[in-house]
Amino acid sequence: MTSVCLYFQIHQPYRLKWFWPNGANKDGLEDYYFDVGLNKWTFQKVAGKCYWPATQNILHNIDALKGQNRKFKVSYSISGILLEQMERWDRNLLDLFKQLGETGCCEFVCETQYHSLSGLFDYREEFMEQVKAHRRTVKDLLGQEPKVFRNTELLYHDDIAKEIEGLGFKAIMTEGIERILEGWKSPNYLYTPKKCKSLKVLLRNYKLSDDIGYRFSAKWWSGWPLTAEKYADWLSWNNEDTLNIFMDYETFGEHQWEDTGIFNFLNALPYRILEKANLEFNTPSEVVERYHPRGEISVPWYETVSWADLERDPSAWLGNHMQHLNFTELKRLEDPVKKSGREDFLRIWRMLGTSDHYYYMCTKGMGDGSVHEYFSHHGNPFDAAINYHAVITDFKEKVLTYNLKNGIRYWAEEEDTSAKEKTRKSKK
Repeated sequence: MTSVCLYFQIHQPYRLKWFWPNGANKDGLEDYYFDVGLNKWTFQKVAGKCYWPATQNILHNIDALKGQNRKFKVSYSISGILLEQMERWDRNLLDLFKQLGETGCCEFVCETQYHSLSGLFDYREEFMEQVKAHRRTVKDLLGQEPKVFRNTELLYHDDIAKEIEGLGFKAIMTEGIERILEGWKSPNYLYTPKKCKSLKVLLRNYKLSDDIGYRFSAKWWSGWPLTAEKYADWLSWNNEDTLNIFMDYETFGEHQWEDTGIFNFLNALPYRILEKANLEFNTPSEVVERYHPRGEISVPWYETVSWADLERDPSAWLGNHMQHLNFTELKRLEDPVKKSGREDFLRIWRMLGTSDHYYYMCTKGMGDGSVHEYFSHHGNPFDAAINYHAVITDFKEKVLTYNLKNGIRYWAEEEDTSAKEKTRKSKK
């Protein structure tokens, strides 16, 4: 029997204002830097087009198929900052996801609290803190303690896997790209990361996932029109262990609009799959319990993978000078922000680490560039980079000024003082 592991990522960032420093932040730093009106409007738009109809559809079909020998099951990762937005702007939607979790046919997966790039920091203490924070958030708001982890944008290398194993997770998800699959290896089996003993790796079958997520409404595609019957047939031709179908939840109604037939497809899919004698739905934890690893996966940090763009590496966020410049500023602020002891500084700094800000700065062309532009509220990647740099520079000034006034020293200042002391002694 082959498992169909259906997983959805749900996330909306806090988008930045078009920023011009004016010295006035009477409503707090968050409202000073982030566009509350735009964020609320975007959340409500996507909730109406996707989150509500898709979740009601899935919940209905879970209930309808519950009496069957083989059940319909799904899994989700909901970023911590989107869960905040649900708490703030639509508590009923949060309750709907909680209801979904209570069916016993839905698993919630852990990620970083702020959908952060902290897994790419040189030191991963912040990454670990955000993973722990998200695990607490999911338990508090959705009633489950996650057992499986997916890093932001499926960013993955061996050291990240080792850290996740140390936190007690059963498995980690990443992209099933060919360059990490040697010889006979397939994305349709479990593996063990090189530096781990018990952690398992679930690999996304990107071809089958993108058939829905990207190609569903593409009339140039040889598979168009894609029906639930046709897709179930494709899945049933496989006799390996697990088909990990991972995609953005916004596929339903937002990226693929309702008039494409995407909701009809979603509604029919569980029935057509369960008609196949060799297919059943399982959650990520169930896949890990059901199958044995078929080998080892090795991904050094310099070959980090992700699920974005043709390269499927970190270049969507760190592929040009503008992105690297701003990312360096973000990393250098970690110590002074944390030494300040101010929770508002820490929250703003973490919000600035959300991956979307860097995604908007990407200057790739062709199809990948079009995808980046689709998600961005900026006119172009250069505006996105300039605006982010204006925000982080203003924020940096506030943090350093506060620390200076309060006699707080941090690593950069200590290094500078040490260097000056060595110079003074050498002159003697």
